[in-house]
Amino acid sequence: MNKTIRNVVVLGHQGSGKTTLVESLYSIVTNKPKGSVERKNTVSDYLVEEQTRLGSVRLSVIPLETEDSIINLIDIPGNDDFIGEAISAVNVVKGAILVIDAASGVEVETIKHWNLLRKKNIPTLVFVNKMDKENVVFENVLTEIREKLGKNAIPFCYPMGHNDNFDGFVNVVTLKARKYNGKDCEDAEIYDDKKIKVFELHNMMVEAVAQTSEELLDKFFMGEALTHDEIQVGLRSGVLDGELIPVLVGCATKNIGLHTTLKMLKDYLPNPSDLNPIVGLDLNQREVLRKTLDEEPFSAFVFKTYVDSYSGTTSIFKINSGSLTVGDEIMIANTKKTFVVGQLFKICGNKQMAVKSLSSGDIGVLNKIEGLETSMTLCTPKSFILYPLIDFPGAVYYKALEAKSKADVDKLGSVLAKMMLEDRSIEIKRNIETNQLLLGTLGVGHLTYILERMRNSYKLDVAIQDYQVVYRETIKASAHGTGRYIKQSGGSGFYGVVEMDFSPAPENVFTEEVFGGTVPKNYFPAVEKGFIEACEKGLLAGFPVIGMKACLKDGKYHAVDSNELSFKMASILAFKDAYMKCKPCVLEPILEVIVTVHSQDVGTILSDLNSRRGRITGMDINSVKDQKITALVPEREILEYVNDLKSMTQGSGYFHQQFHGYEEAPAHIQDKILKEVAH
Repeated sequence: MNKTIRNVVVLGHQGSGKTTLVESLYSIVTNKPKGSVERKNTVSDYLVEEQTRLGSVRLSVIPLETEDSIINLIDIPGNDDFIGEAISAVNVVKGAILVIDAASGVEVETIKHWNLLRKKNIPTLVFVNKMDKENVVFENVLTEIREKLGKNAIPFCYPMGHNDNFDGFVNVVTLKARKYNGKDCEDAEIYDDKKIKVFELHNMMVEAVAQTSEELLDKFFMGEALTHDEIQVGLRSGVLDGELIPVLVGCATKNIGLHTTLKMLKDYLPNPSDLNPIVGLDLNQREVLRKTLDEEPFSAFVFKTYVDSYSGTTSIFKINSGSLTVGDEIMIANTKKTFVVGQLFKICGNKQMAVKSLSSGDIGVLNKIEGLETSMTLCTPKSFILYPLIDFPGAVYYKALEAKSKADVDKLGSVLAKMMLEDRSIEIKRNIETNQLLLGTLGVGHLTYILERMRNSYKLDVAIQDYQVVYRETIKASAHGTGRYIKQSGGSGFYGVVEMDFSPAPENVFTEEVFGGTVPKNYFPAVEKGFIEACEKGLLAGFPVIGMKACLKDGKYHAVDSNELSFKMASILAFKDAYMKCKPCVLEPILEVIVTVHSQDVGTILSDLNSRRGRITGMDINSVKDQKITALVPEREILEYVNDLKSMTQGSGYFHQQFHGYEEAPAHIQDKILKEVAH
């Protein structure tokens, strides 16, 4: 019998207990001893960096295999600096568990992860964890969930116990109670003081189900009881359509509520037969559909790449359609390269298990496939399909890297290339002008992890320096310059004289208006070359010069001593002669910044952007009713903005940036820049 497969992402704020929940579910299904985050022995958090910080930094796939189903849980970091991991996962899953710490309620990352799930219309169960903490009032947590996540959040479970004596729950669907006996959960009677509330919730749920069809609604109003199957089907339909958000309760450390959660994952989240076809493009860029069925042509999507310093790349993929067997020839659709599957694996944390084949909907692993990267499509060569690339967030926090030894310099490039294969939010660029090697990340935590990983996995230690902003110079007035490059001392020498006009222009351009052959045409390219070279370093602060027109007006040459070098050097001298008369100024880079914040933070952000010399160019509301503020801001003013924005919005705000152009810096800023350069 084919097992039904469900791929479920486990999301939530940092510290809500996601990894503990996954570990506990894994222990229940496999009967293996349960690890803990504190003891640094969970199946999910196996990286040294995760064990050191007691928190996840990259996604981990944990399959739960029962007699009739496979549930692939994907444990996700709760820290916003690793949002790329969540984005990778939501591109392939069709179900989610959103974990909430009962004592902390709906936190910043809870909402961000929820919005991510809403955008993809992923059916979601909310698991209220740590119900055993003191002073937890479930009604208050539920009210907050309904206010911040949606009014359609309905308790499928209701807690039992009094105050901090949480010891079980009632399944509101089946009206059966489960009580914790100090070791396990067992069937129990519903406490008398809970009965009224539980039956009230059950009736509310039945009424919601009745409204899903006219037949059930008639039955409900006639006073007839809906059968368990009718309730189950109605609830499932509501969850799959996103009309219902089931709220479960429990305590992952004590295994309270976990058997019920497992059952509800199977009962209410979609299996492959429930899924809509997945859209891709064929060779002619036309849309094609693939159903998640074994009978369909094979296609898969790589949603994560790991790189091991010894064993090479590990590509984790989800089969969107068809099945895959060792010996099959498949194609990387993005590059049209084909290869034969020599080995095939399933993955559990950092362990891989060899398999002969995988079914549609399942998650698998291929190792050491050259050219296969995150976001790529695999397909059978007989039926081409290409799935859309994942849209990862771009880097917003830059620091310069400096290797500490010559050996490390040689090693650094290849290590960074491997890090970029693993993490598509990393950006690496070499700034030729400052000679800095820049590492772009999503924040301080992201940067710290990358440095730790380089040190732990690749034995590479680098120093970090501040990113140097790159300025430009331009001119605001026209001036004339004379260049004379004459060296004659017997034999062939150098002779080149030019008269040139320099003026502001939209871009650097060279022209000539020479009459009468005072400078032969064959020397014009040399004069232009000299101008281009002179623009590489302005005389005001040594920055490249842009927005300047040079016009060759006149000159002199010598029949014997003139040559290309003479006129190139004469052009440079003419530039130097005129430059300071052209009223040069410093231009600073301006970035277009799009800041997304909750509406209550708009005033604070606008005021702050104004203090950074920002110009607001637009305001809009996004799909989840957050405000998007677009502004043009000088780059020097937002080098640490990722940290400041988190501080101003309690972690809820985020931004994207891109280069917009150069603008003249105000006089007081120019003075600062010139002093910085002088030092």
